[in-house]
Amino acid sequence: MPYETLLVTNEESFGLITLNRPPANAISEQLMRELNAALNGYEADDAIRVIIITGSGDRIFCAGADLGSAFAGGEVENFVRFGTGVVRRIERFPKPVIAAMNGHALGGGCEIAMACHFRLLKEGARMGQTESNLGIIPGYGGTQRLPRLIGRTKALEYLILGTQIPADECLALGLVNRLCGEGQTLNEAKALARQLAKRPPVATRLIIEAVDEGLEAPIEKALDIEVRAFLKSLRTEDAAEGIQAFLTKREPEFRGR
Repeated sequence: MPYETLLVTNEESFGLITLNRPPANAISEQLMRELNAALNGYEADDAIRVIIITGSGDRIFCAGADLGSAFAGGEVENFVRFGTGVVRRIERFPKPVIAAMNGHALGGGCEIAMACHFRLLKEGARMGQTESNLGIIPGYGGTQRLPRLIGRTKALEYLILGTQIPADECLALGLVNRLCGEGQTLNEAKALARQLAKRPPVATRLIIEAVDEGLEAPIEKALDIEVRAFLKSLRTEDAAEGIQAFLTKREPEFRGR
């Protein structure tokens, strides 16, 4: 389908979604609906094993909601609830999703990035849930994901103060996986995507599910979630291939079955 707020392309075995609303790649209802449609296409495409989400330009990944339009009408609740669902879908997506933050990720942009399974951030860029500076709070899961990623104490500080967190601090906090040099964020994301695309797809999906469900469960239930996921993985053709490849000292060829 044609997109007006995104650039959507395929490269090798990964899909690339570029938020394309310069200069700030601000979030609109249309952008979220197009992002959901792009995810639909990639989930159904077995040839695509990894997704990269990045932003156009080299200064801002996404600066959050388009304040000129997002909250102007009478459908604010629909805007927030639909967007929350799309962000949650990224978090639960059955294929790895990489946020290639080629610039600042603030407000809703930070929320989209935090839902991704891997986060790469340009050196010198900042992340933050800055909504409190406007007298509001995050609406796409920022108050829930930030504490889960970095802990309650620092999360409360950053949320209440509306802090823009410097890149080196994001790395130290574990908010991002790695920092990238100027002009290298997307290249490093593609290199990571190539690594991830070689991993067994079913096992990858089950790991995402087990971690997501287990984090919210008591330890006994979480361990049961893992056992059930393990048994599912053991019954796959990929497991047979991986074990046989190990025994015969060759590289496995995982097919996602």
